[in-house]
Amino acid sequence: MINQNIMQASILAAYGIVADECTIQTFGSGLINTTWKVIHDEKSYILQRINHQVFKQPEVIANNIRYVGQYLQQHSPEYFFVQPVNTLDDQGLVITENGEYYRLQPFVPDSRSYDVADDEQLAFEAAQQFGRFTRLLSGIDTKKIGDSLPDFHNLTLRYQQFEDALKNGNKARIAESAEMILRIRQYAYLTDTFEAIKQNPAFKIRVMHHDTKINNVLFDKHGKGICVIDLDTVMPGYFISDFGDMMRTYLSPANEEEKDFSKVVARPGFFKAIVSGYLSELKDELSPEEIHHLVYAGQFMVYMQAIRFLADYLNNDIYYGAKYEQHNYVRAGNQLVLLDRISEQEATFFRAITTPDRVV
Repeated sequence: MINQNIMQASILAAYGIVADECTIQTFGSGLINTTWKVIHDEKSYILQRINHQVFKQPEVIANNIRYVGQYLQQHSPEYFFVQPVNTLDDQGLVITENGEYYRLQPFVPDSRSYDVADDEQLAFEAAQQFGRFTRLLSGIDTKKIGDSLPDFHNLTLRYQQFEDALKNGNKARIAESAEMILRIRQYAYLTDTFEAIKQNPAFKIRVMHHDTKINNVLFDKHGKGICVIDLDTVMPGYFISDFGDMMRTYLSPANEEEKDFSKVVARPGFFKAIVSGYLSELKDELSPEEIHHLVYAGQFMVYMQAIRFLADYLNNDIYYGAKYEQHNYVRAGNQLVLLDRISEQEATFFRAITTPDRVV
């Protein structure tokens, strides 16, 4: 604890803040980075240690956020963007002697976040915020944005990693997963569709958020969206990443940890809310073919997550870790059930796409 306090003092000093004059407390529920809230002289900040085991090049993240912030300031100055605080020597990151990376950003007063999309209006607001973020960056030069997580949403690669796990993984686990392996292979056509998208000029490479869980949106006290946050995964990609992750994490009241698969459902009302919010910003930005693939986006993201969970289980839980013996096996099964529920309702969801308007 003493070492941590000394480290925090050293980090804050780089910003001209005296740690002894601050209240510092752990903050949030993020699983990747470590986060603290720092209160100093009636101002509040968020201090984060970037997990450089996951994000191998934190400087890429800092450069991406700086460039996005500058672009928005120039082209959409009215947009509320949480820009990290620069150090006294005008750096976006503090790099410690032992190779850790820290950043500081303002805490947005009178804001809140939600861990669960338990209300259709919240789902609408979140989807609208992610859609607005993409729309406002539609003119940015994507070549100036680096890949903070290369191949993060490359479904073809994830499927190949799954096949590699079948060849080289835990033989006992492979045997007991035979039925689930068959189910994953039955959905392999989703990988073919992804490959077709990559070759189709109707699908534009844009700057996407890539992690559109609802807790990456700030809301005001009235439940209205303020802005998107947690920009570590902002990089070039396809819209299916953002829209698909909203489907994956908003449609079911049960998250990927739920063991009772009867609770895993795909709620049509929430799908319509996501469509309405997203298209309220991007209806004129997305091509007709992209809009036709809105349902596919959810299938794409859920399928990819199922593959990743099962591959990790077959590889003895080396990536996600496990809190109990079959943790990643259960997660994979959970996601396959969600994929089934989405696929069963394709016709219903397509009707929602053609009539997305709703009273808000």
